Amino acid sequence: MIKIDLHTHSVASPDGGISEAQYIKALKSGMLDCVAITDHNQVGFAKHMHNTLGEAIIVGEEIMSSEGEIIGLFLQELVPAGLSPADTMHAIHDQSGLVYIPHPFETMRKGLGPHMLDDLVEHIDIVEICNGRAFFQNRSQQAVVWTRLNQRAGAASSDAHGYHGLGATYTTVSKLPTASTLLHELASARHVTDRPGIRALLYPKYHRTRKKILPGKQHG
Repeated sequence: MIKIDLHTHSVASPDGGISEAQYIKALKSGMLDCVAITDHNQVGFAKHMHNTLGEAIIVGEEIMSSEGEIIGLFLQELVPAGLSPADTMHAIHDQSGLVYIPHPFETMRKGLGPHMLDDLVEHIDIVEICNGRAFFQNRSQQAVVWTRLNQRAGAASSDAHGYHGLGATYTTVSKLPTASTLLHELASARHVTDRPGIRALLYPKYHRTRKKILPGKQHG
């Protein structure tokens, strides 16, 4: 089986810390087989890693829309922040990308709410039914129910902001996915929903603070 993680943050995210070497390590060690790099409002690092490692890296972006965060997968170019959710989703699909909803229903982490999801259901491809960092506001059960009722694909992803956040929460599929095959693969996927240690929860604050104090220095 192929282990995929569709939501991770590299050193290019203000609160991320997974380095190029660490992505390579995760893939070569068999921890994961395919990783989406979904940095906040940028795709440069993800495109570089895709050029380096090929289909094992999915170019993604966690985009701050006017109403909350939306991930685009299999992107070619940057989707600008600040657009409405509908316009953000259209911009993703215009690139033949897939719309992935991270941490839905959460308010602490700017997830889209139920009314917005209901209004835009036809534009949504994948819903994150388990987020590896959902400690304080875990809406996984609500996400599972909504996804099934609305016949959307579901995925479990780490939302890792550092190397030790990888490898506990992920999805297994039968073959390495592409933009045209991922939804089909997710229909029969298995979701692994173990929780990483407390370190994974603290990564974002740690990285934000570290980058202010020691700009340019990378830690995972």
